[in-house]
Amino acid sequence: MSPTTLEQRQLSIGAWLANAAGRHPHATIGIEGHAVSVAALDAAAGRAAAGFRALGLAPGDRVCLVMPASTEALHAWFGLAKAGLVEVPLNPAGGSELLRYCIEQSGATVVVCDAGREAMVRELIRDVEAVRYLVVAGGGTPKAAARVDRLAFEDVLAHPEGPVHEVDPASAAVILYTSGTTGPPKGVLLSHRANINLARHTTRLLGYTANDRLYSVFPLYHSNARYCSVMAAIEAGADLVMHRRFSASRFWDICREHGITAFNYQGAMMSILHKQPPRPDDADHPVRLGFGAPCPPEIFADFERRFGVRLTEIYGSTEVSIVTDMPPGDRRIGTAGNESENYQVAIVDDQDQPVPSGTTGEIVVRPKKPGWMFDGYHRMPGATAESWRNLWFHTGDRGQLDDDGFLTFVDRVKDSIRRRGENISSWEIERVVGGHPDVAQVAAYGVPSTLSEEEVMVAVVPREGRILDPAVLIGHCGGALTSFAVPRFVRIVNALPMTPSQRVEKYRLRAEGVTEGTWDSQAGTQ
Repeated sequence: MSPTTLEQRQLSIGAWLANAAGRHPHATIGIEGHAVSVAALDAAAGRAAAGFRALGLAPGDRVCLVMPASTEALHAWFGLAKAGLVEVPLNPAGGSELLRYCIEQSGATVVVCDAGREAMVRELIRDVEAVRYLVVAGGGTPKAAARVDRLAFEDVLAHPEGPVHEVDPASAAVILYTSGTTGPPKGVLLSHRANINLARHTTRLLGYTANDRLYSVFPLYHSNARYCSVMAAIEAGADLVMHRRFSASRFWDICREHGITAFNYQGAMMSILHKQPPRPDDADHPVRLGFGAPCPPEIFADFERRFGVRLTEIYGSTEVSIVTDMPPGDRRIGTAGNESENYQVAIVDDQDQPVPSGTTGEIVVRPKKPGWMFDGYHRMPGATAESWRNLWFHTGDRGQLDDDGFLTFVDRVKDSIRRRGENISSWEIERVVGGHPDVAQVAAYGVPSTLSEEEVMVAVVPREGRILDPAVLIGHCGGALTSFAVPRFVRIVNALPMTPSQRVEKYRLRAEGVTEGTWDSQAGTQ
């Protein structure tokens, strides 16, 4: 079957994996030094599917995974997909309240964890009535009898592969929980075909082949690692190397050591890499491209020149994958590209009316084809309807479209700061403050004003060996920012609270507010 014909087929993930194993059996996925070939993964997934079905689970039942990136996590992921079960991957480092909420809200009947987290997970599920089984990977000592039955994941994998069950490609494959920074996390329902569509789009966009070797530092409960790394690599027949943590100081050495040709980025990764001290061998590596968002436009060209890579930026989210993209031959630096072949994009005001080009508003999108976006928020019909009002999915992001349809991301709607009657972009402040030579990282956010609305505050991490003077930093902002956007408060910190996907957890900073030791530009003037 030709690749074109194959791409036109609607497949479940299990059928897609079996097909890929036939085409690229020897391609490998390596996680922290442990590698599995695509053929071996397909075989293990078939056994896992039989083992999960032996528990009496029915298609559509949910199974939570609370485990770090590992080959066992891959076996569970694809085994559940082959069985027609809905995988619910959770952050294993998440707080107990968050994990308990997600397990309970998902309605999962089975929880899979690694041995090191068994005691913690047992405590979490003690009062969650829907959970019937706890499956533990990696050995460990079985604890005393409890309300749930305990099984070893190795026993689940020991089942002989049974008959292939037909799974509807349009059925739910996974629930991915959003960060929930402004309220309870929402479970994003994604189908088999949506996952495969994203993997294939990524592969086409970046031109991945079996000669590539990809690199990811993102977790397996995040769509970036799952569909733009693991499944994209499998689709292309490329090898993949995954690490659980991002190391800026060792990044390029790791790429050299493993022969990496492409990597994914997001959050603050690019700024952090660019802030590393220059080395004579900065461009001496096999990497040809980076893929993700956002790379600040002021460092974009220098990053490509210094490190000898070509960057491809996109805009998307867990719900709507790659909305805009910037193919190598059609780039406009500082934007996230033009609308992809799969989505319509518009910018609207608070009344959902389109705004003129160059005007900031909320980014709304809708698919041009079926199977390209999420199917709603799990057990949250009100949130689903609100996000889909007026036949557009409302992203919660602010942006602009230029006359040629190129999208510029501004910030999250809830990340904008309201001061003196003006809406201020936290992203714009971070670009200016982050441009100071003594700044390694920065987060801008609003804190309550004693008068009304908000004041602008920044938390700043100095570069190693540098002493940062807040007054000098504010002087640096003069002229580059309008007067009402210049921060009032500067807080010097050793590190910013970050998610595993390298995004700043601003809700933590907002909750801490103006702390003792925070510098106030208006101190003594009121």
